[in-house]
Amino acid sequence: MIYTVTFNPSLDYIVTVDNLKLGATNRTSFEQMLPGGKGINVSFVLKNLGIESTALGFLAGFVGDEIQRRVEQEGIKAEFLKLEEGISRINVKIRNIDGMEINGMGPDIPTQKVQELMDRINTLQKGDILVLAGSIPQSMPDSVYMDIMAELKDKGIMVVVDATKDLLMNVLEYKPFLVKPNNHELGEIFDVVLKTREEVVPYARKLQEKGARNVLVSMAGEGAVLLDEGGNVHMSEAPKGKVINAVGAGDSMVAGFLAGCIPSGDYEEAFKMGLATGSASAFSEKLATKEEVEAVYHATWK
Repeated sequence: MIYTVTFNPSLDYIVTVDNLKLGATNRTSFEQMLPGGKGINVSFVLKNLGIESTALGFLAGFVGDEIQRRVEQEGIKAEFLKLEEGISRINVKIRNIDGMEINGMGPDIPTQKVQELMDRINTLQKGDILVLAGSIPQSMPDSVYMDIMAELKDKGIMVVVDATKDLLMNVLEYKPFLVKPNNHELGEIFDVVLKTREEVVPYARKLQEKGARNVLVSMAGEGAVLLDEGGNVHMSEAPKGKVINAVGAGDSMVAGFLAGCIPSGDYEEAFKMGLATGSASAFSEKLATKEEVEAVYHATWK
């Protein structure tokens, strides 16, 4: 079974605002509301690809209730822990203005609730996959991902980490199955600018040397690079297509990688599936469907 953890879920309000003017009343020409958070996105895409998962994390208030409703509506098993105080965040994303987002803070997570989540994670069995993805509320320490992996050490659970800076670096000693920074996040770790796939390789290898088994680096229009645990380098340019909505593309890549890896253990196939799935989501209004992924895959690797 695959489990995804989203510490700071959101309700994403995605809009298009034509001719945005500051200091004036603006009206939307397009609106969409989706449950968000990197772990939730992974669960959604896995479901679209025919793979079951359980979504874990924390929810609060009426926004949390709506997130839960929408996740369950899609047929995803949701085992979120409900918080008595605070409210889950609403993120506003203006689709037609590149990179324009207003993200909420999210609720404080009490220590006892963190322990409840730890207790649930400790019930995972050998061979299960745990995806730790995204940011954490300000009330939580940067060591939380590391603390989870320390609890799971030597239990035979494959852990995927999609996070930045300390959240990512702190877990490497526990040998995560997969880490997935993008090229900008990887560059920030080592204080360099990485623009090409070839430039990414030596820094991805540094993460491997620190403990990561597989390192998958997404690069938007430049494609992606995978260093697998056998020492092989896989790289490819991005599939061809029109980018409509890049929100969730990196999470989709994680889901696609797992979907490609689970049946065969073939990292080349996992890499292709990851890249095709991430691209298919970027080419779609929503997260990619199985049909959209297959179309991109077959158009790229005939």
